[in-house]
Amino acid sequence: MNEKRAAGYGRHEKQDNAPVKGLHAHSMDYAMLFLVLFLLGFGLVILYSTSSYRGSLVYGDTMHWLKRQGLFAAIGVAAMLFVSQIDYHFYNNKILTWIIFGGTFMVLVATRLVGITTNGSQRWIYIGPIGFQPSEMAKMAMIIFLASFLCRHVRDMQYWQELWKPFLIALFMIGIVAVENLSTAVILLAITFIMIFVINPKYIPFSIPVLLGAAGVAVMIKLQGYRMDRITAWLDPEHAKNGEQTMAALYAIGSGGLFGKGLGQSMQKMILPEAFNDMIFSIVCEELGLFGAICVILLFAVLIWRFVVVAMNAPDLFGSMLVVGVIAHIGIQVFINIAVATNTMPNTGIPLPFISYGGSSLFFLLIEMGVVLSVSRYIRIRK
Repeated sequence: MNEKRAAGYGRHEKQDNAPVKGLHAHSMDYAMLFLVLFLLGFGLVILYSTSSYRGSLVYGDTMHWLKRQGLFAAIGVAAMLFVSQIDYHFYNNKILTWIIFGGTFMVLVATRLVGITTNGSQRWIYIGPIGFQPSEMAKMAMIIFLASFLCRHVRDMQYWQELWKPFLIALFMIGIVAVENLSTAVILLAITFIMIFVINPKYIPFSIPVLLGAAGVAVMIKLQGYRMDRITAWLDPEHAKNGEQTMAALYAIGSGGLFGKGLGQSMQKMILPEAFNDMIFSIVCEELGLFGAICVILLFAVLIWRFVVVAMNAPDLFGSMLVVGVIAHIGIQVFINIAVATNTMPNTGIPLPFISYGGSSLFFLLIEMGVVLSVSRYIRIRK
């Protein structure tokens, strides 16, 4: 297996830093575009069903959160379509990728210094009336930077001495994010691991940074007490003092049955504090039942399959690595969100892509989709 992975380098060595000669753009992957738009529309419907009751109580407007999410969705779709028309090789520039990485890092530092604190965490920064979470931008920046960096040093990645370089560079961004947002830092760490694993032909050297990364996460959990409380709530939610949210989510999942109670008929959305955000999958289960939950999971599975098709047929290594980074991001985030809702793992505060409420998350996620669609315009279709 190692020999086969190592043999793959020869096919890409001449394609690392420049577009393939004679490469022409064609139509984007419309199946992927349809899946993204369908998930986005489904997310808006579920968001309204989940947030309308609380919106009427707090703001006197059942569509309060739907309007905000709809605005970000419209802007995000426009940005996605625009980015999809840009040749993805544009991002494979050493200076540009360092500007993207360094600029994102500086915004993260600024968030720590002058950011707005919400729910006890300093994660937001405002430019005039517009606020966003730079940690969401960091995911996209990490994917673009690592794809370009790893392609430029693809030969070196088979040596463990060189393998540390991308990890150490990525740790600067991961570390600043981990201070206030460990869950997003774990996503960034996982994206880094997976992208390097895909390009690295040897397994044993790779296992060392994986173990060190796991140890670092354990230390961050231990340093702040509220993170240990989440572990306690995960192990024994029924008796833990902060296990109410987990129990409400489990009640929602259990009460949905096979086909659910119907849209808008959820009872647990009145109890869950993050019903339309982190725990929205539990409301999907309550209102649409096991059947609806399986359909949502299958939609994500088909979307990731389309990503894999694009990654495997990309004309060069850079295109493949961009899509691999997005696969890692979407796949891990979907897995963690559903695992948290079902109490398979501790609460981490990760939104469900395209469905959970969150303007920053949705906007940058749609831009990532635009990059993947751009790669899909250049794939080599085998007859």
